[in-house]
Amino acid sequence: MATKRKSKEKVVLTKGKKKTAIARARIKLATGHGSYKINKKPAELYEPEIVRNEIMTPLWIAMDVLGEDKINKLDIDVNVKGGGIVGQAEAIKTAVAKGIVEITDSEELKNAYLNYDRSLLVDDVRRKEPKKFMHKGARARFQKSYR
Repeated sequence: MATKRKSKEKVVLTKGKKKTAIARARIKLATGHGSYKINKKPAELYEPEIVRNEIMTPLWIAMDVLGEDKINKLDIDVNVKGGGIVGQAEAIKTAVAKGIVEITDSEELKNAYLNYDRSLLVDDVRRKEPKKFMHKGARARFQKSYR
């Protein structure tokens, strides 16, 4: 007979997308020490600085709304792949913001995110346009020369 292990930790899994970049975030509450890692490296080491500030935005807004003590108890692990540096940063930002809202159940924080930037809670909806019948691609057409 297997025994069930009761865990006091609350764990939330979320995802964020921007173009072809996909970020998966795991946010853990309870025994958290306030770590924020992206692909197993601290977010503070992420370069360049403009991208690092973009990644830290959801945490800064949450600290203003909920207080620093609640946010410092969260362990955030993000796995991101695909796309470029800026696309990955946007995907990370979306995944982390969604996770913090879900784990805290704060309507005030959700409204603060929406007032700052809607893309914090909503994925990018761009997808590849399908190729059209009898043409080279989605928009490309065969060229015609008059000689």
